[in-house]
Amino acid sequence: MGGQHHRNIQGATLTIFDIPPKTREELFSLLEGKPVKQETDEIEEESQEVIKDDFIAKSHEFIKDKVVALNWEEMQELVAGILRAMGYKTRISPKGADRGKDIIASPDGLGLENPKILVEVKHRQGSMGSQEIRSFLGGLRASDKGLYVSTGGFSKDAKYEAERSNVPLTLVDSDMLVELIIQYYDHFDNESKTLVPLKKIYWPI
Repeated sequence: MGGQHHRNIQGATLTIFDIPPKTREELFSLLEGKPVKQETDEIEEESQEVIKDDFIAKSHEFIKDKVVALNWEEMQELVAGILRAMGYKTRISPKGADRGKDIIASPDGLGLENPKILVEVKHRQGSMGSQEIRSFLGGLRASDKGLYVSTGGFSKDAKYEAERSNVPLTLVDSDMLVELIIQYYDHFDNESKTLVPLKKIYWPI
């Protein structure tokens, strides 16, 4: 019995495990009765990212609330301010029948130099449909660029109408308007900043 037990021991398979350095350090600490260091850096960084993303989302909504609260004339001024911040000169149409041209933006401000951008601004809750887009496109020339701003958004058919247009047309809803405000805010003039006053907040890296 003793001989068989000895042969079994001789014939036993030896398995070697390669323990990673960090795991080996934790095992030795446990054997020596030392507390194991908790790896909290990654967890803390992940938590900060979640907080930051949530903060950005809420800031976006707060800015959108400010924009929606503007009246129609202020909305026109805001859109014109964004275009000026992008490097264009603007001319806002006087009150009355504008024939789908609330704002004209161009390098010279007169619409004589290209690109000439014709802008329609709709500041209302309801979304714009395909008929409104077709009507706007009907007033554009082949050399024009179109910009249709609707804080109420656009229907699926309206987006399709814009996509298949031969004249370049960009649709801007309230969310995209907020993104443009954030992107170009540093280049806003004082009048435009007064419409939507914002403060820059720094976040630790």
